[in-house]
Amino acid sequence: MKQRKNVLLVVVDQWRGDTLPMLGHPVVKTPNIEALAAEGVTFARHYTQAVPCGPGRASLLTGQYMMNHRAVQNTIPLDARHTNIAFETRKAGYDPALVGYTTTTPDPRVISPNDPRFTVLGADMEGWRPVGSWGMKMEAYFSWVASQGFKLPVNPWDIWRPEGLAPHEVNATNKPSRIPAELSDTVWFTDRGLDYLRGSQHKPWFLHLGYYRPHPPFAAPAPYHDMYDPADCPAPVRAASAEAESAQHPMLRFYVENIQSSNFFQNGQGLGSAMSEAEVRQMRATYYGLMTEIDTQLGRVFQFLKDTGQWDNTLIILTSDHGEQLGDHHLLGKIGYFDESYHIPMIVRDPHAEANGTRGSIIGNFTETVDTMPTVLDWLGLPSPRTCDGHSLLPFLREGQAPSDWRTEVHYEYDYRNIFYSKPQDALGLKMDACSLAVTQDEHYKYVHFPALPPLFFDLSKDPDQLHNVANDPAYAPQMLIYAQKMLNWRLLHADRTLTGYAASPEGLLSRL
Repeated sequence: MKQRKNVLLVVVDQWRGDTLPMLGHPVVKTPNIEALAAEGVTFARHYTQAVPCGPGRASLLTGQYMMNHRAVQNTIPLDARHTNIAFETRKAGYDPALVGYTTTTPDPRVISPNDPRFTVLGADMEGWRPVGSWGMKMEAYFSWVASQGFKLPVNPWDIWRPEGLAPHEVNATNKPSRIPAELSDTVWFTDRGLDYLRGSQHKPWFLHLGYYRPHPPFAAPAPYHDMYDPADCPAPVRAASAEAESAQHPMLRFYVENIQSSNFFQNGQGLGSAMSEAEVRQMRATYYGLMTEIDTQLGRVFQFLKDTGQWDNTLIILTSDHGEQLGDHHLLGKIGYFDESYHIPMIVRDPHAEANGTRGSIIGNFTETVDTMPTVLDWLGLPSPRTCDGHSLLPFLREGQAPSDWRTEVHYEYDYRNIFYSKPQDALGLKMDACSLAVTQDEHYKYVHFPALPPLFFDLSKDPDQLHNVANDPAYAPQMLIYAQKMLNWRLLHADRTLTGYAASPEGLLSRL
């Protein structure tokens, strides 16, 4: 009898890649994730291809670089012609289930412009069957909270306002949020995932289990709000002042001077770049608490799989859509070109015996979020579509080493055109399609290219924190040219390939797929 195969894709939101205990983080405690890593493989240099949520999730779920899928910002539509991991696994008889969200704006050429999905930041990607979507404006979650007897405030988001703060305490998260832990969004997502799994025990299943945390608002329920001592949390990596940081680049100056704390704290005031070191440490303590809360809930999911005999036929992938600046470089959020926004976790547990020799290993090769889709398809015995830009990670899981032609650098992109909640395009005086950047980075250097603004170049061996741009230093001109050529090669090699494997001939249609 052919062994049944299940897939659990866990996607957390805004989880930095360096905040994992097995990668040496000095504070964060995630015992269930550590146990998963001990049975799987951790990819230490894993990067998303784009930020924020919409572009990052588009790359994760379509397997394409942003330059190909072109859902370049939150609110920007995803072309209906693109396939995705849900559509591809349907070809093998799976009915991919979605708990969480994908932050996907639909294609206005195939859907009426009056569709209410165009009034929100993003809806659910086509191909998935929502079994725990929390609505376009979190209605499903807030409704559940109210059904449990909790009185919602006039502004439901105020359930994440820390309790007991004095009027002068702003940007503070040292008190618990109003919502109790048993009614948190992390519990709600977990319950929806378990509901689905209980009804799917006797057939192969594929579940995208999404979590909102540790995404802001930065407020955690008790006991997670004070689980970590701010004094133990790492200090921010940043220039001596916000003004000194801003001098690095015009685009960076815009964000340093415009990101508001109120977008990250229900009691936020002032600029994020003005936060003191003490405020940043407290924010980090809360951020880590939200991570531990997710870990606790994942423990429930993992135990259910073990109790029902499904642990040993389920591929488990844990990753994120993007990272979080968390005060580094005087920034909050996921923006720009710094590693804190793009470096994300990636843990893969292959239950099959072929992976026994690699369990607990940590891989140092560069991997990318576009590798997720081909990994799942490869494990299921399905081909990857030619449009997919990534590569399967199964060789790392089965052989413990990279194929000979594996990438030696990572690439990622950012688009900073005007959207309804941010206007960098106007501030910088640029045309919409010039508001972009692309990065080529390896272990030695990092090159950031802008079509209409000055480039950046960092010598990572001397400046790992990327505080000193050497793009204008003549001594680095030869190296900078090499990395500009690397970027051009990358774009040429990964230009859209949807139909380029076909050709007409005197014998008829040829396929080189």
